[in-house]
Amino acid sequence: MIEPLGWGILGTGRIAHTFASDLQFCDDGVLAAVGSRSMASADAFGDEFDVPRRHASYEDLVRDDLVDVIYVATPHPMHFSNAVLALEHGKPVLVEKAFTMTAQEARELVAVARETRLFLMEAMWTRFLPHVVKLRELIHEGVLGEIVTVEADHGKWFEHDPTSRLFAPDLGGSALLDLGVYPVSFASMLLGRPERMTAMVDPSFSGVDGQASMLLGYANAAHAVLTCTSSARTATRACVAGTEARIEIDGDFYAPTSFTLITREGEEQRFDFATQGRGLHYQAHEVAKCLREGKLESTSMPLDESVSIMETMESVLGFLEP
Repeated sequence: MIEPLGWGILGTGRIAHTFASDLQFCDDGVLAAVGSRSMASADAFGDEFDVPRRHASYEDLVRDDLVDVIYVATPHPMHFSNAVLALEHGKPVLVEKAFTMTAQEARELVAVARETRLFLMEAMWTRFLPHVVKLRELIHEGVLGEIVTVEADHGKWFEHDPTSRLFAPDLGGSALLDLGVYPVSFASMLLGRPERMTAMVDPSFSGVDGQASMLLGYANAAHAVLTCTSSARTATRACVAGTEARIEIDGDFYAPTSFTLITREGEEQRFDFATQGRGLHYQAHEVAKCLREGKLESTSMPLDESVSIMETMESVLGFLEP
């Protein structure tokens, strides 16, 4: 029997609730503690998920000897300092995406993890979902041939609320960092670092980016066409087209879903997958597996790639219209 990891959740927002709920589907991880900036918030979260240990500060959480690994679930501007805090107290870290606010922060965070020789991973949970794992297997087997184009979009409608995290500059409000990170990461997973880029980025009512359309070019002449918006509920689908076949992923492509493989001749094969919960427990399994094997990073979500993704998004934001 393998002793399950004791997870400490740093932050009590929406994504923290989803992660805590999905941990019930994990046989190699348990929710051991939660940390917030107030005891009331920690207790409310603890009562909801039956968390045995509650802390009124992040510092107390990372000092908890019964916590094996920290999940950073705070807003984007806090990711860097919160992850560094955990690493400096000897805790491996899973940090929400977007990884950091800037590419420089990403580079510095990775440097801290490597200096402390502790595990660190960006919580891009999509990478570990069954349909994405199968997609990567088919591509590795050569079923699609040479990849030519990747298309992906992520759009949601949000009320124009100036207090909302998505629109607040001081909370890292950004359609790209919150929504566009999924298409950008998806393209990165399949094609790597882009060599060419052009984009159109328009602001939301609050001034932060509200919509982005990106065209990325790669060394092998492949293209990625990616979009995101905080003003409309889009199809949120993805397509990977190669010289031999294409894969059309149902919406929401970034969450548990299915896909269809369509050959160049038009023959179709359907792939459906049984999953539980929202799917965040798959990344928890990956963390547990890596720690058992003594790895300092995941081969499916490597640190240098998280830095590259931040560099790409930072370049895209350079196209933001004033």
